[in-house]
Amino acid sequence: MTITCIIVEDEPLAMERLQNYVGKLPFLQLQRCFDNGIDALVYLNSNPVQLLFLDINMAELTGIQLLQAKQSNSEVIITTAYPDYALKSFELRVADYLLKPYSFERFLQAVERVQTILSGKTTPANNFIFVKTEYRLEKIMLEDILYIEGMRDYRRIVTTGKKIMTLQTFKEFEEQLPPSVICRVHKSYMVAVAKINTVEKDGVRIGGELLPLSDTYRKAFFQLINPAQ
Repeated sequence: MTITCIIVEDEPLAMERLQNYVGKLPFLQLQRCFDNGIDALVYLNSNPVQLLFLDINMAELTGIQLLQAKQSNSEVIITTAYPDYALKSFELRVADYLLKPYSFERFLQAVERVQTILSGKTTPANNFIFVKTEYRLEKIMLEDILYIEGMRDYRRIVTTGKKIMTLQTFKEFEEQLPPSVICRVHKSYMVAVAKINTVEKDGVRIGGELLPLSDTYRKAFFQLINPAQ
């Protein structure tokens, strides 16, 4: 898969290093480099690319402001020396957040995450996720999740040790989690496949709870748990 990209970076040395890293990966097609957010925004609005490498602290138009203003749906990898913007970047759904100075190995991991997103796969790079809850990001190990329940505007993540409330949508979870690990069984439920105790006529039982299994997701669910049938 070829991925078109641009770099937005106002530090010459950081720009040079990033260009070098991009040049090591033949599937990355670097279209342009910008040392300010305004020129990058103008370019993006008429020349959509698949991936944007974006610094945050820039004069006139910051990286965060560019993210909020851009009309394209490019995936974004933040490159910054400051960890303070991680939460805001998470809210804007960036693909990854690289803290300078970062290694080529860490850069490659971020790019591979974008490859996964663009290819439509959902296999995570890690065995954990970070979920925004209140004013912090909470790390949750995938192996600890029992199920995720929709409760009006919120989703409740029930784990083996605690319950976590988040505004993250089911769509976001489906993009973030592999269906072979956490799958949808109902408009209001996702379940951890490994934690299912029994599958019954109208639901799945996990941790003493019988969760509904709707007709919408029934066929895909049974293909997942018993593909030979």
